[in-house]
Formats: sequence, C-alpha cells, structure tokens
Amino acid sequence: QVHLVESGGGLAQSGGPLRLSCAASGFTFTEYVLGWYRQAPGKECELVAEITAEFRTNYAARVKDRFTISRDNAKKMVYLQMNNLKPEDTAVYYCRAGPLHFAPSGFLCHESFGFGSWGQGTQVTVSS
Repeated sequence: QVHLVESGGGLAQSGGPLRLSCAASGFTFTEYVLGWYRQAPGKECELVAEITAEFRTNYAARVKDRFTISRDNAKKMVYLQMNNLKPEDTAVYYCRAGPLHFAPSGFLCHESFGFGSWGQGTQVTVSS
C-alpha cells in the first residue's frame, strides 16, 4: 500500500526558509515522479515542483529560484527546500507520487486525489 507522509510545515517569517519532507513507502520509489503541490486559500491547486526518476526537475514560475526539490532514493524521501518565503506561499502543501508528470485537473487538490498517490498535506503559513 502506497503511503506518503509530509512533515516540516509550520509558521515561517517572510524572507525565511522552511524545509518540507515526504516519507514514502509501498511502491518502487526509484521509478516514480515525485511532486509537491499546494492549495492556497481561495486559489487553484498548483504544481509547485516535481522531480523525475532521472532527477530532472520542473518548477512553477513563481517559485523558481526560491524553491528546490530533491529526492533521496536510498531513504525514500523527497524534500522541498523553500527559501525567501513570501506570504503568498501560505498554503497546504501535498506530496504526490506517480508514474508520469501530473498537472492538477481541478480547482481543489482533493479533486486530483484519484490520480497517483498523495500525502495528507502539511500547512505552511508565512507571516509578513
């Protein structure tokens, strides 16, 4: 059974850093695309960053140069290092695993939960 558990969310200061972690189990980790998505209040579910099995990365324009996604295949972990945080980064962040790149198909991240495997989410709040 696929299981993804996010951690590391919390309250951060504007301009500060925060690191999210996602522990994975129950599937062949090395073969999957891993991604971070977020749901901000009143805003559409957004792909933040993803990393392929070949370690190719892809970022949303608004986080590029501030966020870094990485994976540790030996530990079955995926990370999101977030630097220079902004209040608009406030959201629930979800970890997702799937065989291919995935763009959210609905306004709410929950609407995409049937596609791939998702964690329960972790809240990130950035104060100004």
